[in-house]
Amino acid sequence: MRFVKTLILGILVAASAPGLLGQTPPKSAAPAAGKPAKKSTTKKLAKPAEAAAPAPEGDQEGVSRGSRRDPFESLVGRQQAAAAASKNLPPGKAGLQVSTLRLDGIVKSANGMIAMVTNPQSRTYFLREGDQLYDGKVEKIAMDGVSFHEMGKDAFGKPVERQVNKRIYSSGAGDQQ
Repeated sequence: MRFVKTLILGILVAASAPGLLGQTPPKSAAPAAGKPAKKSTTKKLAKPAEAAAPAPEGDQEGVSRGSRRDPFESLVGRQQAAAAASKNLPPGKAGLQVSTLRLDGIVKSANGMIAMVTNPQSRTYFLREGDQLYDGKVEKIAMDGVSFHEMGKDAFGKPVERQVNKRIYSSGAGDQQ
C-alpha cells in the first residue's frame, strides 16, 4: 500500500512539474486562440535558454571555474589581450599555448616519449621533451601525463613561471566514454 501511495505521488509531481516553470507567462507571450497550451509552454521554456549569453570564446578560464569571474578584473583588458595574443601567434608548435592545450594521448617510441595534444582549433600536434611552445616548454613526458614549464606575466607585468601538469586518464574495460 505504501508503494502505491508513493507511486501515485510521484506521478502527480511529475505531471505537475512542467507546469511549474511556466505558471506566470509574460503578457506579451499570451498563447494564441488556435494553438494548444502545451506548445506555448514549450516555447516559454525555450526562450530563457536562447536569451542566455554564451561564454566568450577567449574566456576558457572562466568556463572551467564554473562560470565565475573575478569581479575586480577588467573584462575589456582581458578580452583585448586574448584577442591580440591569438592573432599574433606563430604557426606550428611555436604558437601553442600551454593553457589551451588538451592532452589526447601519449606514445612510447624508440626515440623517447611523444605526447599527442590538440589546440582549440582541433589541430593535432606531436610534442617531445624539450619542445619550445609559445609560452612555455615541454619538460617531462610520462605514461600518465605531461609536465610543462609555463612562463607568463601577472596582472602587473611581472614575469611568472609555473609548473603545469596535464594528465591523461585511462578508461577501464567497462567504462564508457
